[in-house]
Amino acid sequence: MTSTRDMSDTVAEQRAELERLRAEVEAWRARFARGETRDLAFVNSEGDVSPLYTALDVPGDATSALGVPGAYPYTRGIHPTGYRGKLWTMRQFAGFGSAEDTNRRFKFLLEQGQTGLSTAFDFPTLMGYDSDHPRSLGEVGKTGVAVSSLADMEVLFDGIPLDQVSTSMTINGPAIILWAFYIAAAEKQGVSSDKLRGTIQNDILKEYMAQHAWCFPIEPALRLIVDCFEWGARHAPLWNTVSISGYHIREAGSTAAQELAFTLADGFTYVERGMARGLDVDEFAKRLSFFWDIHNDFFEEIAKLRAARRIWARHMKERYGAKDPRSWMMRFHSQTAGVTLTAQQPMNNVVRVAYQALAAVLGGTQSLHTNSMDETLALPTEEAVQVALRTQQILAYESGVPNVMDPLGGSYYLEALTDKLEREAEEIFAEIERVGGVVRGLETGWFQRKIAESAARQQWEIEQHRRVVVGVNEFVTSEDELTIPVLKVGEEATRRQDERMRKLRAERDATRVTTALDALREAARGSANLMPFILDCARSYCTLYEIRAAMEDVFGAYREPVFF
Repeated sequence: MTSTRDMSDTVAEQRAELERLRAEVEAWRARFARGETRDLAFVNSEGDVSPLYTALDVPGDATSALGVPGAYPYTRGIHPTGYRGKLWTMRQFAGFGSAEDTNRRFKFLLEQGQTGLSTAFDFPTLMGYDSDHPRSLGEVGKTGVAVSSLADMEVLFDGIPLDQVSTSMTINGPAIILWAFYIAAAEKQGVSSDKLRGTIQNDILKEYMAQHAWCFPIEPALRLIVDCFEWGARHAPLWNTVSISGYHIREAGSTAAQELAFTLADGFTYVERGMARGLDVDEFAKRLSFFWDIHNDFFEEIAKLRAARRIWARHMKERYGAKDPRSWMMRFHSQTAGVTLTAQQPMNNVVRVAYQALAAVLGGTQSLHTNSMDETLALPTEEAVQVALRTQQILAYESGVPNVMDPLGGSYYLEALTDKLEREAEEIFAEIERVGGVVRGLETGWFQRKIAESAARQQWEIEQHRRVVVGVNEFVTSEDELTIPVLKVGEEATRRQDERMRKLRAERDATRVTTALDALREAARGSANLMPFILDCARSYCTLYEIRAAMEDVFGAYREPVFF
């Protein structure tokens, strides 16, 4: 048994050791200050980085505070066995042209060893327009797959058993409609909604903040998201009804701390709206997931993911009163940073992606997309996407990295960064409260201005050569920018879509379509959960835009305020 005197002696020894270390570091800094350093700015996205980190930068006993993987607050990961129990899902983002084109790409990826599907939709679909709508002209199938009805969704997943794959769909404004199409397509295969596994992004707040693919004003859009929470908890318990996304916030130009704080603030807002509906927080919170951008600064990105888990766990338990540990656990997908890819010397992108993928894995991601070398130029070719997938497989099976959980845990630098990002996020939360919360911050343009200011600063740093981009502002060659083959999407997708839309409209039951749309419109005027009505529209082969328009008749359309 340890005596009080022994404990006092131990504390005294620890203090003496810290004082010795402090003196040693101060002496080192004095010598360092007189030495020569390269004429560069030693910074990450938040500012200057110290040249040395020691125990002085990590308050308290960092080792004992860290805990173990699978234990609250999950700094070291949410699963006790880490990747020894199960590797992350390799989920390459894919979609282009018609449903037939993307179906072939899906099958190619599954044959190459991909373990989950991730669907990219074209811009008309993202905005809730049918492929034959006048506003879709020239855009069909160009940035993703065109899906305008249940008929397209049936073709998209033809021959892919939906009870055996996990599917992610990156869609936001009309997310509830696309989810209904997917559920109805599964029913056609004989698969009920309670067997479906996957994620619908469905994060509308970050759309108003950064990406701008919306349909309805903020309040009715939030209503639809809570409808998904409520319906999903009862009918699709394995499905993640939102993927709260920092990815697009970071791609728009935010810092790591802003991505962390803005994304988590969006998540807290969704939780509060669900609870305001009368839902028990544990009824829906365990199916909330996140989506992070993995940028260039290796250690900062790892620290960001660790801090995110810790903040979410603490707020869910202490602030929102969640009692189920699954509600405390932040589960997330990661994607390497598209904005860091360059058209100049595109082969360099393979290296960038590999390091970013390593950071995601060391940060404990549950799912990962690695960008292809050509994605700054076009949608990826099969060869490029195979290299991107092989990058994950080499990391998983050859590097040895998955063998140890949180192998950098206890690093003075990493722990100091994790603590710093957590503090900065909490400071930003307080700022958001001062401007009136997330919705008010969007309405006044506060978030948009913060992201724009950060993006402008980063661009200035590149132009001033304070931030090196290899092949762009340093180590430049005179070779042509386009040195690799790129995928070209022709007009065949438009022709196929037009044919399918004409056939659909001619063969479907027009009376059933009208009845379903009228019922949805009437329900939207009240307070009922709209998911059953949207599902009925999907099963009746109403089109994407018809369903959007029926709700728009009641909700109105969103018009972005002009900010100065």
